[in-house]
Amino acid sequence: MQASATEFRLRMAIQIVIVVLGFWAPWMGPWNLGRRIATLEWLAREASRLGIASFRVGLPVVIVAGALVALAGAVLRVWGAAYLGYDIVHHAQMQGGAVMADGPYRYVRNPLYLGGWCMMAAMSLLMPPSGALFTMVLMTVFYLRLILGEEVFLAAKLGEPYHEYLRAVPRLLPRLRPSLSRASSHPHWPVALLTEVSAIGVFVTLAFLSWTCDDLLMIKAVVIGFGISLIVRAFMPRGEAKTGTA
Repeated sequence: MQASATEFRLRMAIQIVIVVLGFWAPWMGPWNLGRRIATLEWLAREASRLGIASFRVGLPVVIVAGALVALAGAVLRVWGAAYLGYDIVHHAQMQGGAVMADGPYRYVRNPLYLGGWCMMAAMSLLMPPSGALFTMVLMTVFYLRLILGEEVFLAAKLGEPYHEYLRAVPRLLPRLRPSLSRASSHPHWPVALLTEVSAIGVFVTLAFLSWTCDDLLMIKAVVIGFGISLIVRAFMPRGEAKTGTA
């Protein structure tokens, strides 16, 4: 069930492929491109059809819910990256120098993956319904594989201190009151904000541009945010990765 070292090294490329297929949804046929609707609009229509809420009420509810999920994803991504460090977050190999138990890692062991999942869930609202389902199923499985792979690696690398951390902090459901005291780690907020522009861009798209119901505009905004994050990462100085758990 755990991801291989190759999957970890290619994790960004794998996610890009899944997202592209989710937006493209080739199984629907190229002749249906003009009739595709975004999942957020589809959900509002279904709520209206089932008599749950009118379309005028349902659409704002879906948009606000999606924006809140996107906000949670952006906060977790930026917060986790600020404490873990750029070199660890985007390193091609798993790192295991020490246990990170500060910042969001006091509440949940995998804030970056949880934030990534929230970001993908929000982004899936811009996909066709079948594409959204495809994306979330595959992303959930892939993230779980990555998490399990990292846990095995870190347990072997760090030993008992990491096992104590596993017992103290939940894997994916954040604990409201952390059982660990604050450590002396220093977060790097500017770097985290710059390198997580993609997650922030998804939030901005859902919170502000989705009200236009312009699918093409929203997709462009997501792509631009991702492109900016890649450019920023290309110019980031590389240091030696020293900290454990992602």
